[in-house]
Amino acid sequence: MEYRRLGSSGMYVSEIAYGNWVTHGEQIDQDAATACVRAALDLGITTFDTADAYAGTRAESALGEALEGVRRESVEVFTKVYFPTGEGKNDRGLSRKHVMESIDGSLRRLRMEYVDLYQAHRYDYETPLEETMQAFADIVHAGKAHYIGVSEWTVDEIRAAADLARELGIQLVSNQPQYNMLWRGIEPEIVPLSQELGIGQVVWSPIAQGVLTGKYLPGRSAPAASRFSTAEGAVKADHRYMQPAVLERVQALRPLAEEAGLSMAAFAVAWVLQNENVSAAIVGASRPEQLKDNATAAGVVLPPEVLARADAVLGDVVERDPAKVESFLERP
Repeated sequence: MEYRRLGSSGMYVSEIAYGNWVTHGEQIDQDAATACVRAALDLGITTFDTADAYAGTRAESALGEALEGVRRESVEVFTKVYFPTGEGKNDRGLSRKHVMESIDGSLRRLRMEYVDLYQAHRYDYETPLEETMQAFADIVHAGKAHYIGVSEWTVDEIRAAADLARELGIQLVSNQPQYNMLWRGIEPEIVPLSQELGIGQVVWSPIAQGVLTGKYLPGRSAPAASRFSTAEGAVKADHRYMQPAVLERVQALRPLAEEAGLSMAAFAVAWVLQNENVSAAIVGASRPEQLKDNATAAGVVLPPEVLARADAVLGDVVERDPAKVESFLERP
C-alpha cells in the first residue's frame, strides 16, 4: 500500500480507502463486514469512509464493530453529515442543531471519541454557510474531529467554505466527488481550485459503479443482482453508463489493463490515482477478494502514453462538462 497526504494537511491516508456505502448494513451482514474490514487492514488500507445516512445509520455501527480492538491511532476514519437520519424536520441538513447532534450520534455508533475527517455530504441551501462552518469549527475545537471536508460542492461553495474555515482556525482539507475515467467534470475547475487551496480529492465511484470492471457487455443481459440489472435480468438502459457506445468503449480498454498486468477494476482505480490531486480512491467490497484485487492498483504508475491511449479509446463518451457535475448536486 502507498500513502498520501490528505490535501495540505499533515495527515497521511492510504491511497486506497475502504468505503461502506450500500454494503454494510444492507448487502452484507456483520460477519462479512468485519471480514472485509480486517482484510483491508491486512492489505495496508488504513482509511475508512462512511456516513451517518448509509443504511439508515447501520453502516456506521457496522464499521465501529468491525474496528473494535484496532488501535485507534492506526486508522483514519471519515464520516459525513447532511442526508436524513430520521423523520423530523431537523434530522437532515447542515443546521447547527443537526450537525452538533449528528457528530455525537456518529461517534456513538462508531464507538470512537473522534473522527479524523468530518464531511458535509452535500451543500445545504437552506442554512447559512456561516452557521454550518461555525458548527464544524466547534466540533474540531472540541476534539471530536481533526479535519473537515465537503462532498460534491461547487467551485464557489468550496472557495467560500475555505475562506470561512481559515477565519475560524480550522482546515478544510478534502472534497469527495465522483471521479473516474467516464466522469471527469471536476478536472477543469474543481481540481485547479483545490490545488490552489490545499484540498485533496477523496474520490468515490472510481470504477463507475462497476461499469469499468467490464462486466456489463453490450447487447447482453446484466449479471444477476448487479447494480444496473432489472428484476428480469435486463440492463437498465436509461443510465448514461449503460449506453451501448459506453459499454463498447469500456470493453476496448481491456487490452490496456492486460498490458499493465491489472484487472479492469484495478486499472480503473490506478487511472484515478494518476491524478496528483487525488489523495485517496474509495473502493467498496462485499467480499475480501474484491479488496485484494483493488489494492493491486496501489503504487502503480501508468505511463503517459497509456493514459493517452485510454483517452483515445473512450473518446466522446467521457463526461467532462463541469456543469454536469453541478446538475448532479442536490438543489432545493
